[in-house]
Amino acid sequence: MFYGITDLTTFILGTIFIVLLPGPNSLYVMAVSSRWGVGAGYRGACGIFVGDAVLMVLAATGTASLLRATPELFMVIKYAGAAYLAWIGVGLLRSAVAGWRDRTNGQAQTAQDVRPIAEPAPRTFRTALVISLMNPKAILFFVSFFIQFVDPAYAHPGLSFLILGAIVQVCSALYLSALIFGGAYLAAQFRRRRRLAAGAVGGVGGLFIGFSAKLATATLS
Repeated sequence: MFYGITDLTTFILGTIFIVLLPGPNSLYVMAVSSRWGVGAGYRGACGIFVGDAVLMVLAATGTASLLRATPELFMVIKYAGAAYLAWIGVGLLRSAVAGWRDRTNGQAQTAQDVRPIAEPAPRTFRTALVISLMNPKAILFFVSFFIQFVDPAYAHPGLSFLILGAIVQVCSALYLSALIFGGAYLAAQFRRRRRLAAGAVGGVGGLFIGFSAKLATATLS
């Protein structure tokens, strides 16, 4: 046992696997970076880190037990999160439709055409923070998987949770960084192919609606 952690190797492997699973957090960060660049992507990633940290603290302080004991509370959180993800998805679909109708799509012909779209970046940190707090994968991870690796008899459980949290954040940072720079590469392609960009945005919007449906049917068991 390592500082009250019952099986560190299993936790690390499980965390890597779960982080790599597609979810609204990673999808949003990649979409933002592909549309507004690396800086916007990292602002979104910071929102994810803060949201995950909040969920870790809530899990470590017994919120998991509260949610299990009060299914009505979990239902409220679940449906609020589902509605928020669906709202983002619908907004992305509307943006995709507007982009598809743009008659200036196609291969860029001038230097003006290859510049980034003159559209202000959204409040990526705040949006990513809310997505993180309402992310079904993150909620189920922290209230079901995360807390199982701390020995309740250990004298300093706070240290155990801190180590586990640091592992999660490092894995998440590495993965999101790869997505951010991958998204920045895609941005150059999208600026030259407006309909391709619109199709990609529409696909992301559809996935967010799918995540919404998944969250609406999620359980703590």
